[in-house]
Amino acid sequence: MNTLYEKSDSLNSPIECFMDYGSRCSFPIKPHWHYFMEIIYIFEGHAEVRSGSTVISAGRGDMALFHPKAVHSISSDSPDDLRYGVIKLDINCINMTADYAPKFRSIFSFAEQRGMSIYFDNSQTEAIEASRIFENCIKEMQVRRYGYNDIIRSDISCLLVGVLRLWQESKFTIDSEVFADDGVYDIYNITEYIEENLGKGIKVTDISDMCRMSYSNFAKKFLRIYGKTCKEYMEELRYIKAREFLLFTDFDLTYISQETGFSDCSHLIKTFKQKSGLTPKQFRSGQRL
Repeated sequence: MNTLYEKSDSLNSPIECFMDYGSRCSFPIKPHWHYFMEIIYIFEGHAEVRSGSTVISAGRGDMALFHPKAVHSISSDSPDDLRYGVIKLDINCINMTADYAPKFRSIFSFAEQRGMSIYFDNSQTEAIEASRIFENCIKEMQVRRYGYNDIIRSDISCLLVGVLRLWQESKFTIDSEVFADDGVYDIYNITEYIEENLGKGIKVTDISDMCRMSYSNFAKKFLRIYGKTCKEYMEELRYIKAREFLLFTDFDLTYISQETGFSDCSHLIKTFKQKSGLTPKQFRSGQRL
């Protein structure tokens, strides 16, 4: 199974949106798996899509969803004619805001256990405006203007809710069992907890406790899954968030350091210079030239 593993960067790229083509040298997409959810939409041509034991013949306007850790592949008898959109995401980074709604990760995990369909034909995708959502997400990811992350997350939320409504038409129900999973964290979704609490001075021991794991076991497994230690992950996440504050706001360094979980301004400046080669002031000035 390990030879099929494809690394996902949930820290730097928790969401990926792009157009892919059967004419590329990397096609066909061989069997592989990753920790991200993946959704593909066929814009042109025809593809054979496999996920586990499920084989799908997908044409224009059809969509397929691959759950995290599901082995999947994509091929085509006419690859030169194939054009399809791809959305990959760490499902832990997107949630609904309504009090009555469980987290997406809980709902989709429950749907996978219930064997809900991962294939949606063109009449279903038209009903949930999948084509528009894919095109807009890909465009926003390419342009990366102010607020692009929020627009993409909003569009993906709409897509995921659309999928849930299609499942509900097939008698899928969201019951108390789904809610019970919301407060349960493990090594695969703990990054959600880290991001939500980054500014509160959380420690690695707090995070291992949330996963109900010993510190040593947690540290080893976190490094294997995410490619860096938990401490390095948090430091990198603080840097990324600070970078966004510097790019898109005029907040001072004191405020930014507090919001991103740095101990003080000196810690922020030191970390920022180590990772970018620039002080926060130099970085901000360079972006505004």
